[in-house]
Amino acid sequence: MRKGILLFVSGLVFAVLWSSASTATKIGLQAAQPLSICIPRFFLAGGLMLVVAHIILQQRLPKVGEWGQLSVYGMLNISLYLGLYVVAMQHVSPGLGSLSIATNPVFINIISALFFRQRIRLYTIFSLVLCGVGVVLAAWPLLQDSSATPGGLLILLVSMLAYSAGVLYFARRPWNDLSMLAINGWQTLLGGIFLLPFAVWAYKPARNVWDMRSIGAVLWLAIPVSIGAVQLWLYLLRDNAAKASFWLFLCPVSGFLIAHMVMKESIGVYTIAGMALVIAGLYLVQTKKVGNEQGG
Repeated sequence: MRKGILLFVSGLVFAVLWSSASTATKIGLQAAQPLSICIPRFFLAGGLMLVVAHIILQQRLPKVGEWGQLSVYGMLNISLYLGLYVVAMQHVSPGLGSLSIATNPVFINIISALFFRQRIRLYTIFSLVLCGVGVVLAAWPLLQDSSATPGGLLILLVSMLAYSAGVLYFARRPWNDLSMLAINGWQTLLGGIFLLPFAVWAYKPARNVWDMRSIGAVLWLAIPVSIGAVQLWLYLLRDNAAKASFWLFLCPVSGFLIAHMVMKESIGVYTIAGMALVIAGLYLVQTKKVGNEQGG
């Protein structure tokens, strides 16, 4: 019973923290360039996790063969996913950023079918259609008033594909006894290092003001999101990966509510209808997946 309560609270906190990233990013972008927010975030979060993992907890360092895995994972999960995500957030609303996060379970199923020869089922296709229509429906009024652009939505889509590919890569690699904290720390730091040359090339001093908006965004994204939310997610995955995926359903709801409270983003009929379709599509694919796993 106590573990069940802990898992429930962990799921709730994860969904709120993870979905808050889009609003925090949007606030930071009011004062700084996208990669100027990313790089300090990744170096701070990665550095803190590695200090705790290797100095305080005395956990082992990665072995020779694991450095390559960490580099690939960091490239997919940090450099491509989060790098593109923060760029996309210049052109889409915080609510849409949160809504897109919840589509990852469907993309993971599609990628598994295309690249790992897993059978693509009819309900997966139907779920993808529901989610796609839902995102378009939620985005429609935002496209009309320039709160979102087609280019921004395309970059957001590519970032979600990179994240889904990273999840599958992580799940299919042997990590032996390397701790989750060390994996998270190194992939975050390496992903930031890969982005550093692009950040230096694109940096324009006049476009970066280091005030409460930019510094606050970096601190929030580094500590509560990159460290707190990710560690909670890994805890949920360790207990039951299929059940953990259900917490992604809550991200659009909490994300739109946070954007509404902090950024005064409107929640209208299109938004509610789009969220309902996305959640319905995700619920379908996840319940079918769990049912198939339980049925053997």
